[in-house]
Amino acid sequence: MDVDQYSKLTTSEGRYEELTELLLDTELMRDQQAYIKLVKEHAELQPLVQLIRELRRVKETLSENKELLRETDDAMLRELARDEIAELEEKEEALEAAIREAIEPKDENDERNVIIEIRAGTGGDEAALFAADLYRMYAAYAESRGWLTEIVDMNETEIGGFKEIVFMIEGKGAYSRLKYESGAHRVQRVPVTEAGGRIHTSAVTVAVLPEVDEVDFEIDPKDLQIDTYRASGAGGQHVNKTSSAIRITHIPSGVVVTCQDQRSQYKNKDKAMAHLRAILLDRAEREQADAIASERKSQVGTGDRSERIRTYNFPQSRVTDHRIGLTLYKLERILQGDIDEIIDALQVAEHEAALQN
Repeated sequence: MDVDQYSKLTTSEGRYEELTELLLDTELMRDQQAYIKLVKEHAELQPLVQLIRELRRVKETLSENKELLRETDDAMLRELARDEIAELEEKEEALEAAIREAIEPKDENDERNVIIEIRAGTGGDEAALFAADLYRMYAAYAESRGWLTEIVDMNETEIGGFKEIVFMIEGKGAYSRLKYESGAHRVQRVPVTEAGGRIHTSAVTVAVLPEVDEVDFEIDPKDLQIDTYRASGAGGQHVNKTSSAIRITHIPSGVVVTCQDQRSQYKNKDKAMAHLRAILLDRAEREQADAIASERKSQVGTGDRSERIRTYNFPQSRVTDHRIGLTLYKLERILQGDIDEIIDALQVAEHEAALQN
């Protein structure tokens, strides 16, 4: 993390300095209510600003030692520089982790598992293939963090893509990291089916829902219609010969969920119910958020799923997140699950939005 790369963090530092000046104003102390409010904001920002300044100092010292290592021929000095560089790099990593934790917006759902829905949009087979690419990206990211990925339901195409795939990622803090992925993801590349070598643009939508416990969101069994059927794969090939797949219809809302990944009917029902609870809670929360327009505008990455949030350009190996104007030229690494840099930048942007409000 380059602290000065993101103006969001230096804004926090600027606000801290502004508050420090304000608190020296003796006139302000006469308004106790306003004064206490500023003291509280100053105290809340202080730990983050101290981390930012310490990280900047460590980076400067690290740069000086690396320069010394390049320029000196003295064996003893080189050995001392190498030892200090190793120590500083370890400290740099710890400070970056502490800053990420300090700016991470707190949400009551942050520690929950997530249910992710990926659906192919514009682009036919090419969109379905990209849906499969995104599934593999999130599965690889989950694996890198020690989280578990489990498919709930999928609709495969003949050439290895997904018209739709729903899966669960189980791991502490999964929602806090992946909630920014909701929205439309656009891909620009030459499809495997394109003989003329022309670049096509396709789109895939992603929805990230926090998993909801049964005790947190109760559904009246009388509102449910539950059907069983035989699971099948691409082209109608039967995955098993028993009616273990589950379809649940929530009658009041018309929401339908299915699960056919497990051979056990009971496991499929549990997964389908978890998916249904997540959808219904998400709907309820969105209705509430729609009533507070200003709050919705201040959110980063948790808004309208029809919003185009990211473009993956294969010819240029470029990935651009349109919400924050971040462009990275390492598409292959990102599709292999290396998405922390994007998520970190989105968290910084959300921290700044909260600070401004």
